[in-house]
Amino acid sequence: MRKSADLDEFDLAILDLLQKDSTVPQRKIGELVNLSAPAVQRRIKRLQESGVIQANIAVIDPAAMGLPITIIVEVHIANERYDLINAIKRSFLEAPEVQQCYQVTGEADFVLVVVVASMSDYEALTRRLFYDNPNVTKFKSLVAMDRVKIGLSLPLRRD
Repeated sequence: MRKSADLDEFDLAILDLLQKDSTVPQRKIGELVNLSAPAVQRRIKRLQESGVIQANIAVIDPAAMGLPITIIVEVHIANERYDLINAIKRSFLEAPEVQQCYQVTGEADFVLVVVVASMSDYEALTRRLFYDNPNVTKFKSLVAMDRVKIGLSLPLRRD
């Protein structure tokens, strides 16, 4: 992975445009950042190969897909043994309802962002991920009332 210090002004400008809309044609990007389309293509390829650009995805409204409920979950575990941590991480990775998963410091061990169609679906998920896992000691659910800001865009510095 490239360090941010290795990114020049052109790279940052390209990344800024792509994280707002990854469907912008390379010719248009070139016009906006004052590079040729082939130069933009080479830079994007390098950014992808180095892992700076991790994915090009469509952001879909969960409610439009019948998943109107977002829940933030704090998960506490009993044992931090390596194999048990890896097992719980795998269970979170395999659950399509889990949109984001963070292993954190502090009182909780993990924080999850979950989307579900109904509270009964969430109840079934809690049985599968938490109640059926002997390493989970407790979990706390925070039901989102409103999606105020959603995104993965990073603030890009231009020093």
